[in-house]
Amino acid sequence: MRYFILLFLVLGGFSLSAQKVVVTGYAPNYIGQEIKVFRIKDYLSDQLTLVSSATVAEDSTFEMSFFSEEIEKVMIRCENNRSYMYVEPGAKYNVLFPERNKYEPKLPSGNSVEMTFYDLDSLDINYKILRFQRWYDYFVGGTYHLRNDKENAEFAAYLDTFKTNVHNYYLPDTSENSFFLKTYIRYSIAGLDNINSLAERGRYEKYDFYLKKYPVSYTNDLYMDYLTAFYEKAIPRLTNKVNEKFYNGVIQSSPTMIFNALGLEYTLTNPKIRELVMIQSLAEAYYSDEYPKTNIEMILDSLSQNCLFEAHEDIAKNVLDRLTDLVPGGRAPNFVLHQDESAPKTLTNYKGKHLYIQFLDPRSESNMRELEIMKDMHARYKDYVQFLTIYPNYEDSPEESKEVLNSLPWDSYEVERDHSIIERYRIVNYAQFVLIDAAGNVVASPAPKPTPDGEYDTIDRTFYYLKQQMDQEH
Repeated sequence: MRYFILLFLVLGGFSLSAQKVVVTGYAPNYIGQEIKVFRIKDYLSDQLTLVSSATVAEDSTFEMSFFSEEIEKVMIRCENNRSYMYVEPGAKYNVLFPERNKYEPKLPSGNSVEMTFYDLDSLDINYKILRFQRWYDYFVGGTYHLRNDKENAEFAAYLDTFKTNVHNYYLPDTSENSFFLKTYIRYSIAGLDNINSLAERGRYEKYDFYLKKYPVSYTNDLYMDYLTAFYEKAIPRLTNKVNEKFYNGVIQSSPTMIFNALGLEYTLTNPKIRELVMIQSLAEAYYSDEYPKTNIEMILDSLSQNCLFEAHEDIAKNVLDRLTDLVPGGRAPNFVLHQDESAPKTLTNYKGKHLYIQFLDPRSESNMRELEIMKDMHARYKDYVQFLTIYPNYEDSPEESKEVLNSLPWDSYEVERDHSIIERYRIVNYAQFVLIDAAGNVVASPAPKPTPDGEYDTIDRTFYYLKQQMDQEH
């Protein structure tokens, strides 16, 4: 039974033309706030792209729509809270977007919340996944006490029984979303094979069983999670010969040399997986002192224009963007800001001092309250740090907020919601802050806020040490 194969997991897939997806719902704790849907570009870069947004109405309702070609996972975000769901092309969803759990600390990066579906079709992919997940969680919870005993065969027996039951239950499902569902199930179960027990498979065995014969499922998060975890830090595990060839390929900025070198590893004989792992490994090597960053950037740039598999070109581009955009020490993206009849300003106009950029929503009371703290900081640190406030143009922005923003003792600009500075600085929620040094390089993005975060840190500490350093230099 250890080698039991889930034969019902089909090898083929299907594609659909783009169809409209509609997400309606209720968000009673976010009235007047903007709620957004983000698509996950790929699971190597984890880059997001905004596909739809709406303002939560006074009766707490909202409606968003966008087009999708296949089943995919999307993020729903409002204020600093987020949740995830799957969408099928042509489907309509009705959900409740809840407030943050009051017992959880408010995290600077945002809190996860669990949405509730209303009238969810039992044939929808979300319904099927939630149903399987409940079964999976019940099995894992019931066998938890057996998992860490490698010599205990009881867990292996329970796992084989679970696999058999799952196989028998889902075998008859031949619906359009069955491929995505069965891929999700396959790699959920694959995760159980990583548990240290008698049921655990060896590395080559896992490759043969879970990766070698199955297609790459770029939009299935469970598949991609398994693949990226399986090949995480793959280069140090290679033989010295292959490792040296990989290194020489980076030094010579040659994607071909790297691709051929990786082909000497058995678990990388599949060319599609190999090229994907090459991109992943280059991203990991970027943070190592052993490899020149410029060479890796050149290789990824080359791959973004010429890969063996077209889907990988976008992934390489997204990974390169993630590595080079807004990383500490990297060049801050340039921008152009206009205000009335004044001359436009760019990033160059702010060189010579550190620049603290605030992106805020003028409709948010908490965002506006931070301005009072910033005024105090500006009075104390204006000789050392420049301040800049950017806020999107909303029709329902309170007049009081506009008056406050127009009277700030530093530059403030109202921009269109799709202004390039919003995209270039990866602003997905408000308020968000970026700190840039005097030479125009990123210090932190996101930077600490004026108000304390979950660890009671604020930007004031950074400004204080910067002031001390500059005073000593002068």
